Amino acid sequence: MSKPYTRGLVWFRRDLRAHDHTALHHALSSCTEVLCLFVLDRDILDALPKRDRRVEFILGSLQDLHERLARLGHAHGRQRAGLLVEHGWAREALPRLAALWGAQAVFTNHDDEPQALARDAEVAQALQQGGMAFHSFKDHVVFEREEVLTQAGRPYGVFTPYKNAWLKTVTSRHLEDRAVEPLAAALADRPEVPQARVPTLADIGFEKTNLSELGIAPGATGGQALFEDFLPRMGRYGETRDYPAIKGPSYLGVHLRFGTVSVREMARHAFEQQALGHEGATTWLNELIWRDFYAQILSNFPRVAERAFKPEYDAIAWESGEPAKALFAAWCEGRTGYPLVDAAMAQLNQTGYMHNRLRMVSACFLIKDLGIDWRWGERYFASHLNDFDLASNNGGWQWASSSGCDAQPYFRIFNPVSQSLKFDAEGKFIRRYLPQLAGLSSKTIHAPWDTAPLELAAAGVELGVNYPRPVVAHDQARARTLARYAVVKKSGDTAA
Repeated sequence: MSKPYTRGLVWFRRDLRAHDHTALHHALSSCTEVLCLFVLDRDILDALPKRDRRVEFILGSLQDLHERLARLGHAHGRQRAGLLVEHGWAREALPRLAALWGAQAVFTNHDDEPQALARDAEVAQALQQGGMAFHSFKDHVVFEREEVLTQAGRPYGVFTPYKNAWLKTVTSRHLEDRAVEPLAAALADRPEVPQARVPTLADIGFEKTNLSELGIAPGATGGQALFEDFLPRMGRYGETRDYPAIKGPSYLGVHLRFGTVSVREMARHAFEQQALGHEGATTWLNELIWRDFYAQILSNFPRVAERAFKPEYDAIAWESGEPAKALFAAWCEGRTGYPLVDAAMAQLNQTGYMHNRLRMVSACFLIKDLGIDWRWGERYFASHLNDFDLASNNGGWQWASSSGCDAQPYFRIFNPVSQSLKFDAEGKFIRRYLPQLAGLSSKTIHAPWDTAPLELAAAGVELGVNYPRPVVAHDQARARTLARYAVVKKSGDTAA
């Protein structure tokens, strides 16, 4: 059967793998020859610091992707198949390179972040003016946009009914493999151009980070290894995920973010493990559904990127001026005097990763103990998290601030000491990231300010010198937060 296009181009973005790939599958099915391209978009890169683990992760993933495409092509007699990589402005480079290649159509996967949608609209218009088609597909999530709606035909704003509807809607068809390998004969040889190699960090003006020292392996190769490590642990995920000192999470966040693993494949395995009676698989599947939930919130309510999902929460008067800046700096730098919060921030600053339980604890502390606008913390996480995803990060911060969809009630305020005692009872996580407190006992490490001076001295801890005193008293901060949130008491928040 003849194909509708002679030449097509696949534009990779947050989908850096060569298997179970929707846009690549459709391109190979629809085109006689397919060229693969990634654009290191300067609209994004130029705003980043010159040492950014995510950039190093992307370059490593591009090399892995190129090698996998080359192997697929070689198996079908293509000696120069692989990935082209352009460093420039995507809105200009994509139409130009597609025209130079003689493409009749460009295939890509959806990116529903507001800036990405604006960029894609501009690219699609330029392609249309050049006589080329633009095809975009769902790939980053299982369900997106308006696929799962209430009976009234509206987007969900509460997770549990969304999850129930998601589970009723999903079928094996939604999770099936978007096959690439059987169609790989359509992969084209790359032209002899400068883009026919993956650039180095130095080539694009960046510097090496500690990514490899952290043991973070990029690409589908790294993602597959992590998932194989997690699969035997998935059944215990519900029991272990909240404890930062033990190996409970999947650590797949950065791979889901950049699409070096397929969310469909992850969900398939979760359902399989669930069918075998592994309860943790249900908990992990719920996390994948949360990811879909936040993605559709951003798509259907794009205002959340700048403002509260619940508009009345924009009336809250946050701390401001130099005192607020000083408190924020203490939080960013892990100098709050609350060990679990400080250890969490040290983990983030040193590794680009933060355990999910600690994301909730540290976010709640910034908002409800320090009285700082949640958007400040959201931006800090956005600049430091390896797995930063606008929809999930925004959803998490709005949850913590009680301003988002299905958020915790405003009066539910995490006590950082209680959280520490519950989820790091022996202080192992704290000791790892705050070695100056390592000499304290498992009983006293959670609240050094309540520790006897002799014990502090014996442990080598001098408050205000090698570890700070608390920047706020939690009980007093809680009272201030309840007063601060009084403006939204009439919004319908009731005790849970």
